Amino acid sequence: MLLRMYLRWAERHGYKIETLDVSEGEEAGIKSATIEVTGNLAYGYLKSERGVHRLVRLSPFDKAKRRHTSFALVEVMPVVENDVPIEIRPDDLRLDTFRSGGPGGQNVNKVNTAVRITHAPSGIVVSCSTERSQLQNRETAMRMLRSKLLEIQLEKREQEAAALKGEHVDAAFGNQIRNYVLHPYQMVKDERTDLETSDTGGVLDGELDEFMKAYLAWSVGRDGQ
Repeated sequence: MLLRMYLRWAERHGYKIETLDVSEGEEAGIKSATIEVTGNLAYGYLKSERGVHRLVRLSPFDKAKRRHTSFALVEVMPVVENDVPIEIRPDDLRLDTFRSGGPGGQNVNKVNTAVRITHAPSGIVVSCSTERSQLQNRETAMRMLRSKLLEIQLEKREQEAAALKGEHVDAAFGNQIRNYVLHPYQMVKDERTDLETSDTGGVLDGELDEFMKAYLAWSVGRDGQ
C-alpha cells in the first residue's frame, strides 16, 4: 500500500521512477522494496516520509475479519554521485549472488544475476535484482550503499547540531510518524505536525503534498528554535 502510494505521488509530479529491488512476502504482499525517484526537488519532498508508518485496518488475509495493526519503515536517501567522498573499503564488503525473479514460472532468472552487498562496519545490507546482468546489479547496489552511508553522515550532523542547541533527540526505532486508520473510522494523521484528514483514499492514492508541506514548515520552525 505504501509502495503504491509513493508511486502514485511520483506519477502525479511527473517524476521518473525506477524499481531497483522488490522482495515478495512469504505469504502475500511485499516484504520490502527499493525505488529510485528522479525529478526536481524529489529528495527534498520525500525526506518528509522517512520514519515508521502505522496502518490499522481489517485485514483481507484474516477470515475472521479482525482489525490488524502493522508497521512499515520508510527510508529516504539522496542519490550519491561518484565524486562525493564516501570511503568504502573492499575488505569491509561481503558480496552474495542469487537468482532474480518471482516465486516461479518462465520469468524466473536461472542465472545468479541478483546481488546482495553487506557492509560489515555499519551492518547495512543492500540488494538489487532488476538489472539483466550481475555487473549492473552490483553497480546499482554499490550506489545504494553509498547513499545509505551518506544518509548516516547527514543524520549524525543533524543530531550533533540538535545536541548543541540542547534539543532532545530520540533516534529509537518504533515511533511512528504517521497513522493510517481505515477501521473503525477513516483518518490519516501525522504525529509530528498534527495534520490530519479523513480522506484516506486520496492519501493512499498519492495525495501527499499537504503532509509534505506541513512537515517542511514544521522542520523549519523546529530548526529555528
